[in-house]
Amino acid sequence: MNDQPEAPVTPRQMEVDLLSRAWKEFVRNPLPVIAWLIFLVLIFLMLRNLLPQGQQPASYSPEQFLRQLLFGLAQGSIYAMLALGYTMVYSVLSIIHFAHGEVFMAGAYAGFFALSAAAQSGLLASDPFLSVLLTLASGIGVAILLALLMERFVYRPVRESPPVVSLIVAVGASLVVQQAFARLFGATARRYPTVNLLAFPWLFPNFGCDSTGADCRGIDLISGRYDVSFLGFNLRLLPIHAVVFAAALIFMLILWFYVARTSAGRALRAVAEDRAVAVLMGVDANRAIVRIFALGGVLAGAAGVLYAFYNHQVSPFVGFLPGVKGLTAAMLGGIGSVPGAVLGGLLLGIVEAIVPSVLGMSAQLKDVLVFGILVLVLLFRPGGFFREITAEKRG
Repeated sequence: MNDQPEAPVTPRQMEVDLLSRAWKEFVRNPLPVIAWLIFLVLIFLMLRNLLPQGQQPASYSPEQFLRQLLFGLAQGSIYAMLALGYTMVYSVLSIIHFAHGEVFMAGAYAGFFALSAAAQSGLLASDPFLSVLLTLASGIGVAILLALLMERFVYRPVRESPPVVSLIVAVGASLVVQQAFARLFGATARRYPTVNLLAFPWLFPNFGCDSTGADCRGIDLISGRYDVSFLGFNLRLLPIHAVVFAAALIFMLILWFYVARTSAGRALRAVAEDRAVAVLMGVDANRAIVRIFALGGVLAGAAGVLYAFYNHQVSPFVGFLPGVKGLTAAMLGGIGSVPGAVLGGLLLGIVEAIVPSVLGMSAQLKDVLVFGILVLVLLFRPGGFFREITAEKRG
């Protein structure tokens, strides 16, 4: 045997081998490296705006953070309500209800016509609270009707088709509804009537006063804008943001109670878990699916009206961006996960409101940021964050 002993590997050779393997891995999949580079650039931009530059104060102030946080919670609540509609339909049918944004838009339109009728009849001036309730009920009713029509004539015929067929049909339905509303009501944006809903005079005795200062009826929950000083911070607060967040929370809690604590909700969960087994156990799957679309319509219609109350405008195309962002929130939290949809919506709203200013970006680039988040989620965590954590715990 003339086997020669292997030559010892020198540190230089180890470095060359390590660099060679790293280069091959980068060539095979450069996305992680690119993502880390983008992340480091964003951290640099964030620190540049958060830290003072010499004698100059930081360009991003705590007051700005608090204002944007409140707005982000309100905006995130809208996304969470939309994300719940996406995630409920997906959990049962495994399809993306892409036309859900148009259900949102239809609710906002119905609310506009109801509120305009209340303003013309004088009801809005005499009883603004009842007018707001009627507006909300109108938006929810029309959204439920449109959602049920979509379930019956759009999704049910392709229920057993491949997912790509359902997605194409959903996109087609979205475009049809958009164009139908544009032809019926015009493509120009319509402005919501101004609502002055004064409330809680015992908590805010110095707000909502008339010209004499003798009659003070409290804070304006819809159209009010107030400059206040809180813990040394000078803030401009809009009560509508708190109203939207509270209303969305109430709707989501009602949905949770319905799904988790009622017999109809247990049937929905059974169909979502395994439709074939649920049918064998006597559950009417068609009725359960109809209920899911109706629940999604309730959330989308309410979200559309609440969104219009603080954005003040509605158009046939107003549902596209919120719809896509609601889908992004659902995927961020793990589509099919109800808690993930809520957390994903709130997180997305906060990120959209705060991050562009922290990075020194134009506010008009916030949509680019959201779509970038969607791309990153699809590339690196297509199952979402919350859903993967839940799956690990179950396993």
